[in-house]
Amino acid sequence: MLGQILITFIAVLVGVNLVPSVANTVDDALHEPFNNVTNVTGASASIIALVPLFFVLGIVLVTIQSSIAILGRLGF
Repeated sequence: MLGQILITFIAVLVGVNLVPSVANTVDDALHEPFNNVTNVTGASASIIALVPLFFVLGIVLVTIQSSIAILGRLGF
């Protein structure tokens, strides 16, 4: 059980530290970093703009799933 808590903590820590990198990469994909030229337009831009949201949702879901598993082992 302690191992699963540590693995969850490390996964969340790494994921949270990668969120700014993911957001910067998505922003660079949507706009040229130096002259603000749009590289992606239309529906593709809308979908790419949602990547950080789904990344954070993945981190949240890993945390919830691990919490449920730990509480299940404790008998709650």
